Amino acid sequence: MLNHRFFRALVLAAFIFPASSAWSATTIVAVAADFTKPMTEIAAEFQKATGHEAKLSFGSSGKAFAQIQSGAPFEVYLSASEKYPVELEKAGLVVPGSRFVYAIGKLVLWSATPGYVDDKGEILKTGAFKHIALADPTHAPYGVVAEEVMTSVGVLDKLRPLFVMGENISQTFQFVTTGNAELGFVALAQVIDLNTGKIGSGSGWLIPDELHGPFNQTAVLLQTGAENPAAQALVDFLKSPAARAVIKKYGFGSPE
Repeated sequence: MLNHRFFRALVLAAFIFPASSAWSATTIVAVAADFTKPMTEIAAEFQKATGHEAKLSFGSSGKAFAQIQSGAPFEVYLSASEKYPVELEKAGLVVPGSRFVYAIGKLVLWSATPGYVDDKGEILKTGAFKHIALADPTHAPYGVVAEEVMTSVGVLDKLRPLFVMGENISQTFQFVTTGNAELGFVALAQVIDLNTGKIGSGSGWLIPDELHGPFNQTAVLLQTGAENPAAQALVDFLKSPAARAVIKKYGFGSPE
């Protein structure tokens, strides 16, 4: 009798509990390096809310773009710019109608040394620093925006010999924190105090949006994820109030 009851219990469990796992799936996501902290938090909330898992790969948007073109198995792509998703869309690698702006990037001229960078960025014109870090503009959108800012304030050619190029915004931030560069252009999300919404350490200048072009961080559902319910669910979740709250908390502008 005990064995019979045990067998019935197993059969019942097979009908009840695997239902959730049968509907759970995993999606592989390429994410711009500046979005590391918020996306890690969003992915955890996404799994709690849906049961799906998002496996995240962080790096420069341009490198992810090249990998996708070469057949990398990413299903969702979160770029730090609009350029790369548009190019993938033209190439037929994106699910039509899936492109959207998930955040507005915010750039900061920052130093790990308190009082070093003034709140108007005048140090770019008057400072006697030897090195300034930025993400490599050939494949990192933050580097492109940094060069636009330096062009706007008339110092690009003067400062170019002092550049220390990071592979992405994470490496750029590391260059500044370790002292390999006295200051550099980093993402607000990397230096924000989540309690105050302001720069939390060192010194910095939050760069006005009018000094550079639109900084629309853009996401797409790739054709590789068209049939994966987890990929579509993640795209939907990124537009949810829960995800938007996390994005705002890390200092990004709202796409609305």
